[in-house]
Amino acid sequence: MNPAPSVILFTVFSGAGFGFLAFLGAGLVDASGWAAFGLWFLGYALAVGGLLASVFHLGNPRRSMRAFSQWRTSWLSREAWAAVATLTLLAPVALSDWMGFNWPRSWGLLAAALCLATVGTTSMIYTQLKTVPRWHHWITPVSFAVFALAGGAVLSGDGRWTAAMLVVLGIVLPALWQIGDGRFAAVGVGIGSATGLGAIGKVTVFEQPHTSPNYLMREMIYVVGRKHAARLRVLAYGLAVVAPLAVVLVLPGGPARVALAALLHLTGVLAARWLFFAQAEHVVGLYYGQR
Repeated sequence: MNPAPSVILFTVFSGAGFGFLAFLGAGLVDASGWAAFGLWFLGYALAVGGLLASVFHLGNPRRSMRAFSQWRTSWLSREAWAAVATLTLLAPVALSDWMGFNWPRSWGLLAAALCLATVGTTSMIYTQLKTVPRWHHWITPVSFAVFALAGGAVLSGDGRWTAAMLVVLGIVLPALWQIGDGRFAAVGVGIGSATGLGAIGKVTVFEQPHTSPNYLMREMIYVVGRKHAARLRVLAYGLAVVAPLAVVLVLPGGPARVALAALLHLTGVLAARWLFFAQAEHVVGLYYGQR
């Protein structure tokens, strides 16, 4: 599918933001006073900024508020409600850390769980699509959760959590690619099943339905060369996993280490998320003979 910059920024930064807020809410980041204010501000900025980026992907952004009314059937609407609930529950926890009120952490633990639930609703927007076999698999929500926790761990500055989550990401990311590459074959989708003519014999495309590009061809059919995809995977893996892990293991702790590790990690995640969308093959491409 054609990767829109807004949806890439939305999924990457909101995921990292909610992952970091989960660490803050659970009390895994030791900070108080203005230092706590700065960390909470960063978490909220990433989460809210990512959500706002998604608005630019809508056909009519002025109607974005209507998404809240479709919670019974839409994962996008459920994501909106989950995000609002999470950010609201985290507000008193952030205030307590900033002002030193030492309020009970129970709200923070609940909100931390809701952070992951919010990331889960985001992943389900894509996982539910049977028309995109690469996404329609349990590895998609797992990968979104791991990306969020890895990003949160990197931003937290805790070396042990960062190393652990980057190792987990280093296992999940290749699995995401390997499983995704075989999904079309696994579900048995082809032009024969798409047209319903497979029982007659081998079906081939004689001529495309029309001569000029349309919306489906622009948005749903996007072909990435295998060599380019392989190179991008190496780049994404190196920046998202290997480089930040090396930074955490080699450099001494401090803001500079966190900033460098976060910059490398998020750059790699942007590349990986671009591939997530660019390599997603919609079944409509079968009608055009483009797979």
